[in-house]
Amino acid sequence: MSRITADMMNERRHLRGLIPTALLLAVCGTLAPSHVSASDGEKPREVLLWHSYRTAEEEALRRVLDDFEKEHPDIKVRTLGIPYDAFASRLTAAIPRGRGPDLFIFAHERVGSWASRGVVVPFDDGVHAPDLEGYFPETVDALTYEGHLYGLPLAFKSIALFYNRDLVDEPPATTDEMVALAGKLSDPSAGRYGLAYPADDFFFHSAWLFGFGGKLFDADTPVLDTDGARMSLEFLRNLVLRERVVPQEPTPALVTRLFNEGAAAMVVNGPWFIGEIEDDIDWAISLLPKVSETGLRATPFLTVEGVMIAARAREPDAARSLARYIAEDGAVTRAVVGRQSVAWSPAYENPRVGDDPVLQAFLDQLPHTVPTDNRPAMQAVWEPARGALGDVMRGGEPDVALARAQSRLEGAVRDAPAQRSLAPYLLVFGLLCFAGVGAWAYRSVRSTAATGGLMAEARRSRTAYAYLAPAFAGLLFLVLVPFAVAVGIAFTHHEGGEFYFVGLANFRDILFGESYGVTDPLSFYFTLLVTILWTVANVALHVTIGLMLALLLKEPWLRMKGVYRALLIIPWAVPNYITALIWKGMFHKQFGAINGVLTSLGLEPVSWFGSFWTAFTANLVTNTWLGFPFMMVVALGALQSIPSDLYEAADVDGAGRLQKFFRITLPLLKPAMLPAVLLGMIWTFNMFNIIYLVSGGEPGGSTDILISEAYRWAFERQEQYGYAAAYAVLIFCILVGYTLSTRRVTGGEERS
Repeated sequence: MSRITADMMNERRHLRGLIPTALLLAVCGTLAPSHVSASDGEKPREVLLWHSYRTAEEEALRRVLDDFEKEHPDIKVRTLGIPYDAFASRLTAAIPRGRGPDLFIFAHERVGSWASRGVVVPFDDGVHAPDLEGYFPETVDALTYEGHLYGLPLAFKSIALFYNRDLVDEPPATTDEMVALAGKLSDPSAGRYGLAYPADDFFFHSAWLFGFGGKLFDADTPVLDTDGARMSLEFLRNLVLRERVVPQEPTPALVTRLFNEGAAAMVVNGPWFIGEIEDDIDWAISLLPKVSETGLRATPFLTVEGVMIAARAREPDAARSLARYIAEDGAVTRAVVGRQSVAWSPAYENPRVGDDPVLQAFLDQLPHTVPTDNRPAMQAVWEPARGALGDVMRGGEPDVALARAQSRLEGAVRDAPAQRSLAPYLLVFGLLCFAGVGAWAYRSVRSTAATGGLMAEARRSRTAYAYLAPAFAGLLFLVLVPFAVAVGIAFTHHEGGEFYFVGLANFRDILFGESYGVTDPLSFYFTLLVTILWTVANVALHVTIGLMLALLLKEPWLRMKGVYRALLIIPWAVPNYITALIWKGMFHKQFGAINGVLTSLGLEPVSWFGSFWTAFTANLVTNTWLGFPFMMVVALGALQSIPSDLYEAADVDGAGRLQKFFRITLPLLKPAMLPAVLLGMIWTFNMFNIIYLVSGGEPGGSTDILISEAYRWAFERQEQYGYAAAYAVLIFCILVGYTLSTRRVTGGEERS
């Protein structure tokens, strides 16, 4: 209740005889307070909360918010659930424009970036400094950046050791014991492993990195090539390739399946894994073992979910009250209902929380964790670190893998280009616009005599223009404007949420920079060569297979043609990302269907993503499966339009099958097939989904194409949007050049 409202209530106690007068003055607005609670009939203050919770966690949050509203009737909480993958981008786009939430719940890793951009405001601003005595220190450190706290910790997540009690009597205390026990329980030929976890995920590997004394930052500079990292990679290679106690391609889905089938005795995973365990599995959780070589406990990354106040919050005071209530008063509900490892330590005094063996296990692991660094440079570490893990798991040397990873890391965090003056570029742009307008005016003047003038021509065509206006408006706002913005961004550099003009620096660095050699997978020219090879090989297979099937379906002796056509069109009808994920599983080295067929034939299984050519082949096979139906349909339609009289005349002249194909079929197919080939080349040139979902650019980014490389520069390497936009502009120029050259060739053929 505000001070004004309290003063009014005191006055009413002393002036009971003046109630009618007071009511009259209130109606007139003389005594209306600036803030009136909901109990006085005024609309309550509304607070908007964004979150990404689902299922049990969302139910727990709903109960906490209901309790809060009962205790604070003057505050109404409105929530909005955002998918986790889109959460960060939605925040950075909405909050600076005043369209974001008042507060939100998210992991702590981006706190440094958001603080630098002014997306979040600190809690300890000198006026609203919270009492942090009840929070675990590790969770407070995670949300602290440059000496300021940017959120209240809600829950923490790390990894621990899950084990099957039917297979493991006592969890191992050291890594030597873990490897020995896993060796006894492993039989790779039968698909059984003593230990399973996503070994190619750097989040999971962090336990061994820090356990071997590794580090990720030297002062403020990220670093990967250290002695501790080298020892941890040697340990990984021992687990996967020498002892063979860990699957070589352990996806999260595979880890879950192995544990539920009793084919994995121990699993390194986090609290999210609990909901995936089958009810008939007798399991338990323990601390990760100590690293035998160093005596240090395996120390994984710690992720802390915090509730943060957004900049430009409409109700900052109410948002702070709600944040504290969720973090402290709602801790027990979140722990019991949502099964969260809450950061509020008094909650564990409640028997329902403190006696929970799962929550207690992760609480025991908490002192042996390292909060994921929340500095912006940390975002550049993940991709090269993941690449080093993949190199070692495919048989590479740790020294070479780390040197390559360090080079990529340094490229991602290289010095930003210098800011340039915009005036010379505006002058050149103005001259180009002037020349364009002049050329248009010249052509208009020349056509005036033939058409009777521009205005007369416009009046004659006004009906056509009216019909074209909606399509032109859509083209303008959905294609031309975004394209112009992307071209503009290509001349800028993005840092700390701000763009500044750098001229042609991005293009110069891509085309002539010395950051990477020509043979390095991160080189533009290497990626361009891979993209051309990828495009030509795919379209050649699409056309060949599609044309062969079309010729077969045209044969009069073939029955059930409609059924075959429907079946053959299915690969094209199914969304390509679903097809990509299916083929990704089929190419799995140990459990994929393709290697299963090879093994049944007495051949050795292939590590499809272990070398460039096998990974390229996996991508090629997947995209060929997706692309041939389109060419088949186009060819089949064109074949049906060829008059049968031509073939009958050829038969009379004694022409053979091949002669008829090359003299009749192929020439008459060209008018229909050439546009399809042109479209197929453009589609394949930018086929992002297959590359990203099947090979993921492995090994070492060598199978990335230009479009996937642009994506990585934008979203995996320090958010270098300008550099990525320059990639996109170069891709556009290449495709325009290809289209113009193709039109010249096809136009010449048509004239001939």
